[in-house]
Amino acid sequence: MIDPADPEQLEKLLRRHGITLQHRLGQNFLIDPALRDVIAEAAGTSGEDDLLEVGAGAGTLTIALAPRCRRLVAVELDLRLMPVLRDVLAVHPNVEVVKSDILRFDVAGAFPEGGEVVAGNIPYNLTGALIRKLLDHAPRPRRLSLVVQKEVAERWTAATGASLATVAVQVFAEARMVMTIPASSFTPAPKVDSALVTLEVRKRPAVEVDDMEAFFRFVEAVFQFRRKQIGGTLARMARTSSADTASRLGKLGIHPVRRPQTLTLREWEELYGAFNPRLDR
Repeated sequence: MIDPADPEQLEKLLRRHGITLQHRLGQNFLIDPALRDVIAEAAGTSGEDDLLEVGAGAGTLTIALAPRCRRLVAVELDLRLMPVLRDVLAVHPNVEVVKSDILRFDVAGAFPEGGEVVAGNIPYNLTGALIRKLLDHAPRPRRLSLVVQKEVAERWTAATGASLATVAVQVFAEARMVMTIPASSFTPAPKVDSALVTLEVRKRPAVEVDDMEAFFRFVEAVFQFRRKQIGGTLARMARTSSADTASRLGKLGIHPVRRPQTLTLREWEELYGAFNPRLDR
């Protein structure tokens, strides 16, 4: 069996098909078989699970995921890698390879009941858009197990709403960093380390708001002034006096000198309820 996690086998495989990896597509392939198997195991799947792999690449992770699930839909953007994937996955009949941009792929059509597990080594420039695609609307996956840039993983797993990304992820999922993965584990080696993160998707979002899209617009607007005190930011945004804003914040138990990155999900929910109607007007 061909194992593209073996550096020599990967090099021969790519050379056979005349493929040079492209930085613009975020093509950094894992070349550590033992680490690859740990990543596959962290997805937590069984023979009863359906699985979506984002960015199948040369099939490095795919061949480790295939025996761990009932059905695997492996999405890959690069047309040149289709014959490579056919070679590597010939012995795995439960794998369906789809040539598509994951941001345009019909996930709900492939998994109409939701509840699938999503895994993959995610190109750094796709993380924000991918998370919104997968989590913003039902039906949602049951779990995401993703290799992402370490800095992104740290934002997703922060103790408070340290960034818009933190809030966007933690509203829908409980995030846990499993391990750091050194850049040397990939070819070509990226400039920064990566991390494996699991996101256990909540049955219900962690905030109760009337309009989730409006809620995230509100959070994004406040984070545009992340270095400013929230009292001054909200006063400017709502066009109210500092005294009125401080009074409203006081009723919520939130001091106006705090910064956006210190707020919890509960506090974001309360701020939205107290201030967003004024902003909408």
